[in-house]
Amino acid sequence: MLDAVVVGAGPNGLTAAVELARRGFSVALFEAKGTVGGGARTEELTLPGFRHDPCSAAHPLAVSSPAFRGLPLERYGLEWLHPELPMAHPFPDGTAAVLARSVGETAASFGPRDAGAYRRLVTPFLHRWDTLVRDFMSLPLTALPRDPVTLARFGLVGLPPSTWLARRFRDERARTLFAGLVAHVMAPLSGFATSAIGLVFALAAHTRGWPVARGGSQAVSDALAGYLRELGGAVHTDYEVKRLDDLPPARAYVFDTSPTALARIAGFGDHYARYRYGPGVFKIDYALDGPVPWTAPEARRAGTVQIGADSAEIGAALRAASREKQAPDAPFLITVQPSVVDPTRAPDGKHVFWAYGHVPHGWTGDLTDAIERQLERFAPGFRDRVLARATAGPPELAARNANYVGGDIATGAVSGLQTLLRPKLSLSPYTTPHPAVFLCSQATPPGPGVHGMPGHNAAKAVWRRLRQT
Repeated sequence: MLDAVVVGAGPNGLTAAVELARRGFSVALFEAKGTVGGGARTEELTLPGFRHDPCSAAHPLAVSSPAFRGLPLERYGLEWLHPELPMAHPFPDGTAAVLARSVGETAASFGPRDAGAYRRLVTPFLHRWDTLVRDFMSLPLTALPRDPVTLARFGLVGLPPSTWLARRFRDERARTLFAGLVAHVMAPLSGFATSAIGLVFALAAHTRGWPVARGGSQAVSDALAGYLRELGGAVHTDYEVKRLDDLPPARAYVFDTSPTALARIAGFGDHYARYRYGPGVFKIDYALDGPVPWTAPEARRAGTVQIGADSAEIGAALRAASREKQAPDAPFLITVQPSVVDPTRAPDGKHVFWAYGHVPHGWTGDLTDAIERQLERFAPGFRDRVLARATAGPPELAARNANYVGGDIATGAVSGLQTLLRPKLSLSPYTTPHPAVFLCSQATPPGPGVHGMPGHNAAKAVWRRLRQT
């Protein structure tokens, strides 16, 4: 009998399996798709030689993750590449605000009226980032805070809505960039703890950067899988699990799935019936004949580029997708251009690029024209560079990855108390009604992103049980 079986080979399932195998437990991992990866895959979606990331592409949380930093992933081929600028946010007048590694450069891009306010916002946390990120990504109850004072101070700043934090800034440039940071998790700007979301992304950029993985996000998953195999763990792909009886006997079962999928497989009935899924996204992967022709020079040097004319436009786009249940006319876009720093991603002189906008949960329309109109506002002539495009709305995203219910790439709404208390109110969010069954997906704390911390935290709950039995 195995000690643990893990279902789902996304970053969290892989991390949970690695953590258990490192502690001497026998582990087997089962993945429905033909390759490991989940939200961290790389495929030729458009033309031969163009390597696209179907979901996550830039990795500010991965490079800061306590889970990943404790693993020798570089031995298994993972190499982080840092663009000259982590992120840029262009404006219609051809200028841009930037999120640079340097706090000073970032503050200067906001203008003199907000430079000081930004410095005062981030400086108290910069030199405590490694401890702070471990504390808030390890909660709840998986580890005692190492720096409770700084964590409490961060909570005072981060728990209010981002619209409150935006009042610190006098001009629109800083407000717009910060609104865009919050929108990375598809949360309305007025939501609970949205200030913390924006602040985390800003601090991550200043301390560790927003890198891409050389060769694509698949390198993150392949490194985890390689380490797992070296530790003696088995990886089985093309193996769909529909019920617990499909799996070999084990002392513990760990699921990197959505809560509703786990309930269906394990026979938990309506245990997660109140769990809420959020808006979906409409994503386009592009093969380009050259770099994106951004008007703002800063955007040409950035790995990630946010697109939204101002904070009001960003807020309206989020409200349309989440509350009004309609596709926005001017969608807020998150775009990533990996080939500005990684030439292995496309043939010589060519580029890969992706963009997505928020749409209602389960939306079946086509946002291509609206997305490209937005891109043309900030990069005139963009359409002329397009060699091929691969589009994916909520139905296609859910078909590629069953955890993206209704196109929700966060595997659950990041709003209200569910921002912190996922998948339900519980002191032990990784445990389930069955003592031998655990949940480790991004539907558990600390939530969405390629960072492995839900898997890391869930593994702690698993090995505590295994040592008791």
